[in-house]
Amino acid sequence: MNRKKESTKAGQSRATIEQLIIAATEEFSQRGYADASTEIIVRKAGVTRGALYHHFNGKKALFYAVFQAAQREIGRRIEDRAEAVADPWGQLVAGCRAFLQVCTEPALQQIVVIDAPAVLDWNAYREVDQNMPDSGFSLLKESLQELIDHKVIKPLSTDAVVHLLSGAMDEAAVWIARCDDRQRALARAQEALESLLEGLLLR
Repeated sequence: MNRKKESTKAGQSRATIEQLIIAATEEFSQRGYADASTEIIVRKAGVTRGALYHHFNGKKALFYAVFQAAQREIGRRIEDRAEAVADPWGQLVAGCRAFLQVCTEPALQQIVVIDAPAVLDWNAYREVDQNMPDSGFSLLKESLQELIDHKVIKPLSTDAVVHLLSGAMDEAAVWIARCDDRQRALARAQEALESLLEGLLLR
């Protein structure tokens, strides 16, 4: 009986956390972190304010959970786009293009590109990107290593290349977000990125 109660309680706890993250994602993406209201979040989630502070140590901790969920969503989109291409090189290019494309979507752009670097400290921001198994960073590193192993690209340090490319794409995403014509900026960034990637190829 006790195990059944514990299992039920754990399920209710997971459901509450999920409801809070869904509601918070909507609030943060629409209003931005600074103007987002925890009162609105708990009301949309259908939970009490006490439930919010039971699971999260304040607004920043809740945003961190939303950021993690957003990074997983970006990774999923990248993987879907890459898997639609047959060859490993095409998968790398498609995945990188997909990252920039996804980061122009208003909700993900607000949370990941605009707010996260300002709200989270640098170590927390990088920890999610680099250590989450299904993040865009992890997928990029796996793709590069596969291409090196198959002698498609130059045998450079995978760690060095993944950090350089990831940093370049993060900066490009910020630049796109600040442009008036974001679609035009996206096209230019994707074109420039492909040119950079081609420099890795073994000729």
